[in-house]
Amino acid sequence: MNNGRYSNMKKLTLGACLAAFGLIGAMATNSLAADKPISGNLRIVIGSKSTGGDTYQNSSIVAEALAKKLDMNVKVDAVGASAAFKALSRISNGSTIMIFHDQSYLGYLYGVKGYDNIFEDYTVGPTVAINPGNAYLVPKNSPYKTMEDVIQAAANGTKIRVAIQPGGVSEIGFSALKNAVGIRYPGKEDNIVAVNTGSQADKNQLLFDGQADVINGSVQANEQYTRLPADDQKAMRFVWLTARQKTIQQANPEGFGKTSREDLLEYVSPKVSVTQDGTKNFTFDKEFFFLYNKKMDPEIVAYLDQALTEIFEEGTIETTQKASFFIPNFLPSSVSKDYLQNKMEQYKKIIAAIHKE
Repeated sequence: MNNGRYSNMKKLTLGACLAAFGLIGAMATNSLAADKPISGNLRIVIGSKSTGGDTYQNSSIVAEALAKKLDMNVKVDAVGASAAFKALSRISNGSTIMIFHDQSYLGYLYGVKGYDNIFEDYTVGPTVAINPGNAYLVPKNSPYKTMEDVIQAAANGTKIRVAIQPGGVSEIGFSALKNAVGIRYPGKEDNIVAVNTGSQADKNQLLFDGQADVINGSVQANEQYTRLPADDQKAMRFVWLTARQKTIQQANPEGFGKTSREDLLEYVSPKVSVTQDGTKNFTFDKEFFFLYNKKMDPEIVAYLDQALTEIFEEGTIETTQKASFFIPNFLPSSVSKDYLQNKMEQYKKIIAAIHKE
């Protein structure tokens, strides 16, 4: 009696049959779980000691998705850069891997102790997200309303004090600004002066106290201050977001806080011009990616690549990332190394240009 139904089913592909019974998603997960080159617990060390910052938040989103996809326990461990690199160097069996961002190679370029060349000493894994919020701000009552105002002031001999945390992500925009002034007005780049400090709170305080003219900040940390009235000592305004225009365009329309995506687009290239080499504008996306022990089995690299490929194809993680003001940016290991190394080489030239003495 069922021969007709069975005959028709034989004509369907396996995938179509599974889809008809709602099992296609389970098959993808189970195929990964059935042939695991790693098992047990997976530890993801991160280059930050904070469990309240963007590195931990982003890594937790990725870890949760991996745990579900691989059917294993995945823990994010906020140990800081030095301890994370040491753990990664010690363990090659794939049970410990790392997530960090551009600081991992910028620290090396700036000569920060504890940072080596990641492209030589580790295996660079996939990129997973961008934090588009790297920003520069001035007091709301500052005479400098735009980055061009800042550049022209330096060109006219005014010392512009820029508060940064030296040695990485916080400093690269400062380096780019100094380089841009040097390209447009040779000899005036020394009017862009670093005020080296620590945390975001420290940078903010320098602005509040009038000890800095410009600070490095972020959309997430500083947007609240941009909503204050101009006569408030803590009131700030954005003058520059270093992210690429196409990165900000991918953010949710509501942007962040009470600052919409359209508002944020006013502070990125090409509307804000900080030249990189006289022909193109400098941009910097703070990108998060995996790092692996150099001796880790390539089969594990491929396994994690496949898992992340499926996770991003399914789409749920993108929604979660955007809700937290991260921009999804998955690139597999086969692409990410060259992509990130090219970024490093561009920034290396900028840093060399302002330290040519």
